[in-house]
Amino acid sequence: MTDQPAPAPDPTATAEPAAPAGPMSAEDILAALDPEQREVASSFGTPLCVLAGAGTGKTRAITHRIAYGVATGQLNPRHVLAVTFTSKAAAEMRSRLRDLGVPAVQARTFHSAALRQLRHFWPRVVGGPMPEIMPNKFAGVGDACRRLHMSVDRAALRDIVAEVEWSRVTMLTPETYPEAAAKARRPGVAGFDSRSIARILTQYEEVKKERGVIDFEDVLLHMVGFLSERADVAREVRGQYKHFVVDEYQDVSALQHALLRLWLGTSDDLCVVGDAAQTIYTFAGARASYLLDFPREFKRAHTIRLERNYRSTPQIVKMANTVLDGAQGRTRQHRLTLVAQRGDGPPPLIESFPDDPAEAEGVAARIAELVESGRSAADCAVLFRTNSQSEAFEQALTARGIGYLVRGGERFFERQEVRRAMVSLRAAARVEEAEPLQAVRDVLSQQGWRPEPPETTGAVRDRWDSLNALVGLAETVLARPGAGIVEVVRELEERAEAQSAPVVDGVTLASVHAAKGLEWPVVFVVGASDGLLPISMAKTPAEVEEERRLFYVALTRARDLLTVTWSAARTPGARGSRKPSRFLDGVLDHPTTRGGGAGASPRRTGRRSATVYTECRVCGEALVGTREQRIGRHAGCPPTASEQVVDQLRAWRLETARAASAPAFTVFTDATLEAIAERMPRTERELLAVPGIGAAKLEKYGQAVLEVLAQAPKKD
Repeated sequence: MTDQPAPAPDPTATAEPAAPAGPMSAEDILAALDPEQREVASSFGTPLCVLAGAGTGKTRAITHRIAYGVATGQLNPRHVLAVTFTSKAAAEMRSRLRDLGVPAVQARTFHSAALRQLRHFWPRVVGGPMPEIMPNKFAGVGDACRRLHMSVDRAALRDIVAEVEWSRVTMLTPETYPEAAAKARRPGVAGFDSRSIARILTQYEEVKKERGVIDFEDVLLHMVGFLSERADVAREVRGQYKHFVVDEYQDVSALQHALLRLWLGTSDDLCVVGDAAQTIYTFAGARASYLLDFPREFKRAHTIRLERNYRSTPQIVKMANTVLDGAQGRTRQHRLTLVAQRGDGPPPLIESFPDDPAEAEGVAARIAELVESGRSAADCAVLFRTNSQSEAFEQALTARGIGYLVRGGERFFERQEVRRAMVSLRAAARVEEAEPLQAVRDVLSQQGWRPEPPETTGAVRDRWDSLNALVGLAETVLARPGAGIVEVVRELEERAEAQSAPVVDGVTLASVHAAKGLEWPVVFVVGASDGLLPISMAKTPAEVEEERRLFYVALTRARDLLTVTWSAARTPGARGSRKPSRFLDGVLDHPTTRGGGAGASPRRTGRRSATVYTECRVCGEALVGTREQRIGRHAGCPPTASEQVVDQLRAWRLETARAASAPAFTVFTDATLEAIAERMPRTERELLAVPGIGAAKLEKYGQAVLEVLAQAPKKD
């Protein structure tokens, strides 16, 4: 069915076809799929390339393919290796396969599969135990730079480490790196030219040799060497694995591709799945050409396209399709046109703000309204281009007492507070407890957990969120009949092995790169202005096209509600020189896109935001921090608010919270009460201009707050 148009959407469909409960026959497996997924599941005998758009059920299709192959005797589950790119994705694949009755299938990342093989063969090929793997490259690369008398700060070191990784996944040596970097238009890194980077590469290899360690890329490189040079190793591996499935094939690097070809040998029993429009890691060595050129590499290949989108509303699908309408080059040539299968939803919003703080305030106010209307904060995600954009949204959400989780940093189970908590819980599990939930809370309280979140951002809030997620998981586990702390610990250990972190009850803040593969009911794509999306560093047409794909990935994370925002200036009062992202050209009032479904086009709004100050009302000097801009003075300048007024507001808040049986911060945070007392608003309009007060809070508490202020003594 290569290059055939997608069928018309079924207007009654709202989700992927449901799988029947209980053991599944071969017929049941196929019956649970749509026509294109069914073709994927039943196609054997030739190499298969599945071009699968966002939200089209690719994981469902390939797991059912494995299950159908096993059920019909075409596959031996012990000879199948399913490969993906993250531990979480591999764990999900194993879980789905278990549900389909094929638990014996290996589902691993490239590194996990290669590491297992390397440990097995190292004593035979090299002798002795395999060297330890460096947890990260920073120390080794930093040592290499010092030996070369190169002074680098942490930011520069991070950039050099990224370049070292790129050179290794593209299988370059220090000698071949300069020419390859020039050909790939890799700019100078951290102020060092390509020959200096080549010297660092050489020295880095010496550091590893002296320490007797290897890094993650070495795991793949050594297996490539073993398979290339030792016929007995290649024969044993190919005897074990005869059928391969590779997910996210657009993200494969030259090194991973070389390893895959050596795993296969002369066989072509391979199924790959991917979407060229979601190629967003070329800077790290990913090559979509392996996906797009699959029919050339494997002459007997069959291609199937999955374009039925089960994730998003037709309005969101239409906007995503429209963004790809402007694509150039191979992205345009091989694009998939998503076909929405769900019912109509509200059109996406495109909102503009005068500056970055106002944008953060506006988004936080909208999230607060959604939460007050019954939405869970965990339903919402704020996606941005760079991690530096996160802080303003952290502060804006904290000011409203809304929890959040920052993704893309340290893995949950590798965080120090989580590791400590698990050690303490294991110790507690050895003691019989009458009230296990209370015991869990007591243990975590010793680690710093409190029932109410801290009214701050950054590391303190991150630690609390981690511990609070453990409390929430414990509550879920202990709700099961007969469960105790032993079951809580067992659940945590299983999740740690699968890297399946418990859900934090809060808004997700993430870069678009960190959000890939995830989805939420409500998504805010922020900072959608030229210079951020596309980022200013994207100079060449190819780099700009990657930024377009990144924007497309961001849009397709949304299920029900999608809002795209941008701001005209960085700071309040600055000249608004920014323009909306060029990727939004043609989105507003665009005619219905082919296959995108009907529905209103995105609409632009001008949401009113809170007033912030650019100069201190006490000393007159410029204000920089978001918190200072909210209250209108420097932290070191004496407050203009009356302590009596603040006390009266706190007393009112406490009474209101008790009446609602809710924590005090859910009414207003201390920062918001302080800002109210500083400004002393006398009307609802003036009150709405206070950061931390949106339309929903104004309607709920506005009159009561104004009454408290009306009783306060007038300033002299």
